[in-house]
Amino acid sequence: MRTLAIGDVHGCLTALDKMLALVEPTAEDRLVFLGDYVDRGPDSRGVIDRILELRSRHDVICLTGNHEIMMTSARDDEGIYLSWLGYGGEEALESYLDDPTDSPSLERVPERHWLFLEEICRPYFEDDTHIYVHGNVRPDLPLEDQDNMTLYWDRFANNGPHFSGKTVICGHTSQKSGWPLNVGHSVVIDTWVYGEGWLTCLDVQKGHFWQTNQANQQRLGMLA
Repeated sequence: MRTLAIGDVHGCLTALDKMLALVEPTAEDRLVFLGDYVDRGPDSRGVIDRILELRSRHDVICLTGNHEIMMTSARDDEGIYLSWLGYGGEEALESYLDDPTDSPSLERVPERHWLFLEEICRPYFEDDTHIYVHGNVRPDLPLEDQDNMTLYWDRFANNGPHFSGKTVICGHTSQKSGWPLNVGHSVVIDTWVYGEGWLTCLDVQKGHFWQTNQANQQRLGMLA
């Protein structure tokens, strides 16, 4: 069984579909998405639909990212809504338009997507050897005692290994180089797919990774 961690997708369905075709996940594999499915890229709607489809056929773990928090919080707070629009929310809402002449609105987001964002996505995941979070972890605390700011919003900082001895796999801190950041005890795989970078999928046991982008290109690598 492979455990395949996938970094921040940010509405980039072309890169995600290319990745899935490249990796060819099997029924024995586990896919761990690190959050930030929405915003910035052109097809947040399509990304969530694809992940929901994957969940019907595969073992899929979905973490919550800060962009999911902004989107769900925007339902109830006009100030957050207006701020979210400037952080990619406008692109997310446009992906839900069937007719481009229609007005973007949160009311066009289907209930199954709200269910995904608010109930299916989780704050973290842990297996025998690895910890998976969107943002960061404090090295001295168990996962259940981590605060939301750390898990969802904090940029990666090399604060040393987690006391559990497990390797941390995270996203959120975009690597503008396009390559994962590996400091031994932690690996960052947000490689800026919505910009000029790549979407990264990491085989966490072997250290092998695949990358795809919105130009339908692909490349392979090993963690340095």
